[in-house]
Formats: sequence, C-alpha cells, structure tokens
Amino acid sequence: MDAGKAIFDTVDKFRQRRTAPLVLELDLTEGLTEGPPADPLAAVLSMRKSRLADVLSGLKRARQDSRVKALIVKVGGQPLGLGMVQELRQAVIHFRASGKLTVAFAETFGEFSGGTVPYYLATAFERVYLQPSGDVGLTGVAMEQRFVKGALGKLGVGYELGQRHEYKTAANMFTQDHMTDPHRESMSRIVESVTETISAGIADGRRLDPGKVRELIDRGPFTGPEALEAGLVDGLAYRDEVYDEVKRAAGEEAHLLYVARYAKGAAVRKLPQPAADGIALVHGIGMIRSGRSGRSPLGGGGAMGSDTISAALRAARRDDHVKAVVFRVDSPGGSYVASDTVWREVTLTRKVKPVIVSMGDVAASGGYFVSMAADVIVAQPGTLTGSIGVYGGKAVLAELMEKIGVNTEMVAQGANAGMFSTSRGFSPEQWERVNAWLDRIYDDFVGKVAKSRDLTRERAHELARGRVWTGADAHASGLVDELGGLEDALALARKRAGLADDAPVRSYPRLNPLERLRGPESSEDKSAALARVRLDAWGPLARLSAELGLPAAGPLILPSWYVIR
Repeated sequence: MDAGKAIFDTVDKFRQRRTAPLVLELDLTEGLTEGPPADPLAAVLSMRKSRLADVLSGLKRARQDSRVKALIVKVGGQPLGLGMVQELRQAVIHFRASGKLTVAFAETFGEFSGGTVPYYLATAFERVYLQPSGDVGLTGVAMEQRFVKGALGKLGVGYELGQRHEYKTAANMFTQDHMTDPHRESMSRIVESVTETISAGIADGRRLDPGKVRELIDRGPFTGPEALEAGLVDGLAYRDEVYDEVKRAAGEEAHLLYVARYAKGAAVRKLPQPAADGIALVHGIGMIRSGRSGRSPLGGGGAMGSDTISAALRAARRDDHVKAVVFRVDSPGGSYVASDTVWREVTLTRKVKPVIVSMGDVAASGGYFVSMAADVIVAQPGTLTGSIGVYGGKAVLAELMEKIGVNTEMVAQGANAGMFSTSRGFSPEQWERVNAWLDRIYDDFVGKVAKSRDLTRERAHELARGRVWTGADAHASGLVDELGGLEDALALARKRAGLADDAPVRSYPRLNPLERLRGPESSEDKSAALARVRLDAWGPLARLSAELGLPAAGPLILPSWYVIR
C-alpha cells in the first residue's frame, strides 16, 4: 500500500512539474561555451557550461510558451566577451518584449575591478538587483598595451619584422617603444565605438539620458547605495530575497529550470525527422591552424583546424537535406595558408547553397579571411573584425646568446637554408624575400576582399592596411552586411533557403558513435572532421612562444590585447 502511494505521489509530482509555471534561470558564473565540444578534452572542460546556441534557442522558444513566466540571470564570475554579451542582450530584450518578467542579479559588478561590460548586459533586464556588499564597476572602456622593445633590447633580443600596413600592429610591442599614430588612431576609435554602443544600451535599458550615462561612467565605480541612488540598480538584495520575489511574481507553484535544460528538453520532445530539410551550423573557434581542430592538454584554448572545418563544410555541402550553412566564426586568425584552405571551401559551398557567417566576439585577420566569401556576414556592433593585413619576421637572439656564453655555428647547403634561424639577422637578399612574401599575402588578401565584398581594389586597400574595426564601423564601411547575432543569421539562412521559421538546425559534422570509433576511410569521409588533442601546442604559452620566434601561430593573427570584457 505504501509502495503504491509512493508511486502515485511521484507521478503526481511529475504531472505538476509538467504543468506548473516556469521560471527560467541562467547562471553565467562559469561563462558560456561558443559551440559544441570539438574534442574529448573540450567536452570535459565545458561540462558545467551552457552553450550559447542552447541559451538563444531556449529564450526564443520561451517567448511563445505560456508556462514560462520569468527569466532570472546571475551575472558575474567568468567574464564574457562583448560580442557574446550583445547576443545575450538581444535575446533578453526580445524575451522581455513578450511581456514576461526579466531579472538580473549580481553579487557584484566588479570587486576592485571594472565591471562595465557585465553591467551593460544587466541593463537589458527589467529589474537589476545587487547584493548589498557589491559594487557597480561602471568605469568605461580601456585598452592597454605594453611595449617590451626596451626590456628585450637590454637582454640582447632584437626583432626583424615586416608588416602590411601601418595599422597591422601585432608586432609593435616588440618593434616600438610607444604607440605609433596609426596604432593610437585605430585603438582610440575602437574604444570610442564600443563606448558609444555601451552608453546607448545602458541609457535605453535604465531609461537615462545618454549624456547622464557618460557622466556616470566618469564618476564610477559605485558602491551599492551609490548605484541605487544613481538609478543604476533597482534594489540591494541577497540572492534568496531576489529569487523569492521572482517566484511570488510567477506564482508560488512555479519551479526553476535552467534555460539550456529547457531548450534541450524541447529539442527531445520535437526531434526532427532524419530526412528533414534544415540548416547546417559549423563552428570555427580559436586560432587557425593547418590540420585538425583541438586543444593542448596544457590549456591555452582551442584551435580551428583547416582540415576539420573543411571536412565539415564539405559534409554540409554534399548533404541534400542541408539547404543552407551558417558558419559561426570566433577567431583572431592565425595561419594564412590554413585560412585560405577554409576560404576555398566556403567559396565552393556558396556555389551550391547559401552560406551565412555569424561573427562572435572576434573574427579578425585570418578570422575575417575565412568569413569574407560568405553570401552574408552578420556581426555584433562590438565584434572585432577586419585587420586585413599581414606581418612576419623573426626574433634575433645573437646578442643574447653571446651575453650568456652560448656560441652558435651552422653548416648549411643553400644560400637561404638558415634564413629563419634566430641566431642571426636576415641578409639583404633574405629580407627582400620576406618582403616579397608579405606583399604576396597582402595582395591576395585584399584582392579577395575586393571580390567577395564587391569593392574596388582601392577601396578594399583603404579599409585594410591591417586596421581593426568594431562590427558597427565594419558595417558602415561594407565589410559586414548586417548587425545581429546567431539567431539572426539562422533566420536569414532559413529565409534564403526557403525554409520554415522552425526548420531544424544541425551542427556539422554529424557523426554517429560508430563513425567516431572506426575512423575515416579517406580525407573525403566526414569523420575526417573529428578534432583531436593537440600535443604539439605550447598550451597557455602558445601566443608568447610564437611571438618569441618559437613555432609561430601564423602571420594573420590579432594581438591578444584586442579583447573587451
């Protein structure tokens, strides 16, 4: 009898949960992942993180779901890039427009640190609450670069580097001791553009005059009471108090559910037929390298392998049920040759079906190279893009080696066999070859930009020269077609392909467990797109090792200081 009652109670509780009001929840403490795990290590590292695509699709569906009464998001912890923040803001604003309650809660927006971007995200919500002990680090936008030429010179390390052109500043930290005029101009405009976007968003979300927002930025950071008095937050409260208020508004019987779990549950209930026509979503994340995607077990982030991305694009191109492709790019660039390999596959795919690029936080240098051939490029206003240029050269360690008593001798056949050795500088003839190489890459890059973006060669060069643009400025100049996020790109792909608004989206390559285990039969097999753990990487020191003359990341790379969080 007791067992029967227990079963009945369990079934009744399950029924109530299926019909009770929902409060969707999103915890950004651990951040979000941009795409599906590319390799086993990435799967482990991202176990507790929600996927951006799941969050966006969940919020989109929830707008029409009468069970969903509210959304509460914990902001803070792991910082998010500006592009991802703008994706989330857009999704929240649309959710809020459906008439449902939206609440942002933070323990602090920066504890003895800046918190402008996290606070900018929070202002998309109807109500913003701050823990009483927290602060609002609304301090503005800053980009800082250190120059190590003088320090390295004292050690006896020199650099022989060429760049195309004056705005390609990735190597300036080694070759200059201060910002050049083009360098300062470019970075100043990025900061200005981002500040304009953030100020406008905060003003709109908090119903403040834009001039007032700029004044508040100059006065920040704020303690909790100061933020409340200035109208930056709606209340000072602890987590339990905020959640109790939201539950009362949604109904006492309401229960919490993470947005990503909500999205996945809906996907399970509405599994598309295997033969249904839909959209292929290909993620290209990290520095661009030849070979397969993956990451070092030492850390340092993943890599976009040209073999992996090319195989995914080929698989999507040959699948008759894929009617359009969305290529999600979040990359600072890397290898020119690998970028060109991916560019070719995008070009071939575009001849068969529409290709829409959706840019994430950054799609610059090589990241722009792989994007430019798409039918349409969609970027967020804060996406860093462009950087159409190239640099290359080497460190010269001869003086350093002499200082520490290391003598280097070389035996070689061929006048230029040792030209890339760091033990000596380039000869005039070798430097001529380096410059010819840089000119060839730059001419190819600019020529393809002109053709892909329907610009004259002169106009493409004017926009290039290595300059980094925000998405807003790139849109104004024609390097980007539309401002928006991943959901906008998917909607555009469906429209171009003549599909229904709810046509399924599938990540590519799509492999069953057997295909993952047996390995590829050839380079044409879609299982050739599987990523791997890259044991050849330098882990967290990858970028530094490349810049010091160790195995290079590639000549089309955006410097790490171009990050806005």
